[in-house]
Amino acid sequence: MSQTPPRPLIRSAVTRRRLLGASVAAAGTGLLFRPAPLRAQSALKVAGIYTVPVEQQWVSRIHVAAEAAVAEGQIDYTFSENVSNTDYARVMREYAESGTDLVIGEAFAVEAEAREVARDYPDIAFLLGSSFKPDPADANFAVFDNYIQDASYLTGIIAGAMSPAGNIGMVGGFPIPEVNRLMHAFMAGAREMNPDMVFQVSFIGSWFDPPKAKETAFAMIENGADMLYAERFGVSDAARERGILAIGNVIDTQAEYPDTVVASALWHFEPTLQAAIAHVEAGTFGADDYGIYSFMQAGGCSLAPLGTFEGKVPEAAMALVAERQAAIMDGSFVVDINDEEPKSS
Repeated sequence: MSQTPPRPLIRSAVTRRRLLGASVAAAGTGLLFRPAPLRAQSALKVAGIYTVPVEQQWVSRIHVAAEAAVAEGQIDYTFSENVSNTDYARVMREYAESGTDLVIGEAFAVEAEAREVARDYPDIAFLLGSSFKPDPADANFAVFDNYIQDASYLTGIIAGAMSPAGNIGMVGGFPIPEVNRLMHAFMAGAREMNPDMVFQVSFIGSWFDPPKAKETAFAMIENGADMLYAERFGVSDAARERGILAIGNVIDTQAEYPDTVVASALWHFEPTLQAAIAHVEAGTFGADDYGIYSFMQAGGCSLAPLGTFEGKVPEAAMALVAERQAAIMDGSFVVDINDEEPKSS
């Protein structure tokens, strides 16, 4: 059994001032909230269930946001990492039986099983990463995903300007919507600078297999790629070893790759978690889609600072990045959301 026992972090009393503010802000988003009695003012107990280590790119954003909420005195938080797909439902039940108020995690490989567990615990809120939209019939099961296509598009503009050969290798985990939409947005941004850009696209069939991602990237470099899109760990290592550039995804790894990673599309889970906390506390948690909280307008994603590459990206590209970012923020430019599997071109 690969499950790591739940590890309690700092425990402290919940505060309501930020929760109430988040609740008011969320009221205008159009989400379907289900009225329910207000909860008693007590510490909100949150449990995270993850199929990979908390250091993994995607999961790390959830974990960091939860730890920040602990530091602010908003929640109690425990988590289990490296939970196998076959154990996931069982761990969900264990947390539900332990008095947890809100369960967060990922249901991509256990969509049906996770919803079945949630139906058995209607008084507990479940907010899980999912490729599906919420079902009103599952009133306590909300979904989210990292809709960071805005930031991915901006990194694509930079990549398009930094690839002399016009050949970019893209290594992903699985061709699911969460990955596909970011790749498509990146490709669209790159084509802004070079309409004839060539993309090599490959999926390694794993969320955490750095050696396989690295070998896949090496093959793309051998096939002419002079820039890599590092959706998975291991890709930037290949870029560094072969002396080419890379674009990061979800987290900023430039400190580890100062001469390799030009820019990254960052995911900030804090707005998503704050909205969920607010609605659990207010008794208004429902079968909603929290994906909107990952949009740039909501503060859910951003373009990482150029850091060591400041001044090295062509001015025309940076001018376009600034123009598009301003338009994204004021709503006059919308990055297309394409969940279809991307293909090499």
